Amino acid sequence: MSDGRKVVKVPIRSLEEYHFRFDTGKQKHAGQGQGGTKEGDVLGSDKKQAGPGKGKGAGEEPGVDYYEAEVTIDELAQLIFEDLGLPNLQQKKKPELASEALEFKDVRKKGISSNIDRKRTIMEAIKRNALKGRKGFQNITRDDLRYKTWDITYKYESNAVVMAMMDTSGSMGPYEKYIARSFFFWMVRFLRTKYQNVHIVFLAHHVEAKETTEEEFFTKGASGGTRCSSVYQLGLDIIQKRYSPEDYNIYAFHFSDGDNLTSDNEKCVKLVNELLKVCNLVGYGEIEGPYYYTSTLRNAFKKIKDPKFTSVGIKGKTDVYPALKAFFNPHPQTRT
Repeated sequence: MSDGRKVVKVPIRSLEEYHFRFDTGKQKHAGQGQGGTKEGDVLGSDKKQAGPGKGKGAGEEPGVDYYEAEVTIDELAQLIFEDLGLPNLQQKKKPELASEALEFKDVRKKGISSNIDRKRTIMEAIKRNALKGRKGFQNITRDDLRYKTWDITYKYESNAVVMAMMDTSGSMGPYEKYIARSFFFWMVRFLRTKYQNVHIVFLAHHVEAKETTEEEFFTKGASGGTRCSSVYQLGLDIIQKRYSPEDYNIYAFHFSDGDNLTSDNEKCVKLVNELLKVCNLVGYGEIEGPYYYTSTLRNAFKKIKDPKFTSVGIKGKTDVYPALKAFFNPHPQTRT
């Protein structure tokens, strides 16, 4: 999807209406016994049928009909991101962050059927009948139809910067990196789909942290040990140098397998508390891979009681979207 393939084919199985089926296979069925049997005796059974397309050789059984619907990534993204938004947005000095909004401004006699204005259409029909001396609402003619039209406007909000932090140490295997990159792929797409001017900073770390390009962030691997405090310290340094909390809404999201140096955990807690002083939200996602241990960084973060800190655990691919919803809940009071 990210390398130019913009269309996903989604198989949609057809649904049949309820109806009786009368032995379509014309197989012999078990019936009433002829006597002389004892309790527990098997009187008969149906022959097991292989499923469609199964068994040796070419099958004779009919298959299941289904349709293929082509869905573009943009359409899919619009559905996924409908209820997501940056939480705790505050008014800052420079309102440069813009998001698209639809504003209905006009009513016309021509348009598409989905935009018909029912109330105005009925009022036009009543008005036309009244002018001809007929009371009440009667037939609607083509001249009575009224359609709503809209213009795309921009809702300006305060600046925002999002820091994407990812663990690339040796303990992050292919599965863990796949989950982390999946989350950040959809996060980046959400931000660029819904907001016109949001800054995204990509930070990768093992024992040391560094700022990378977007391409390196999603493709380049690393190895070595893990010191998560390095990425939190780098994030604080970048905020101090480039993104003043007076001018920006700041968000930081970190994904790791939680396998951190035990001696570094206390420092991580301290630095995350420092980030919470300047950030609107700090999110931590921990990937529970096949070699997941209970004494992880997430357990150390249980000491943090700030409502602006959100921690989630991810066990599989199906947990990526719930993590997006947990981090990008525009109504923090309903956060779970």
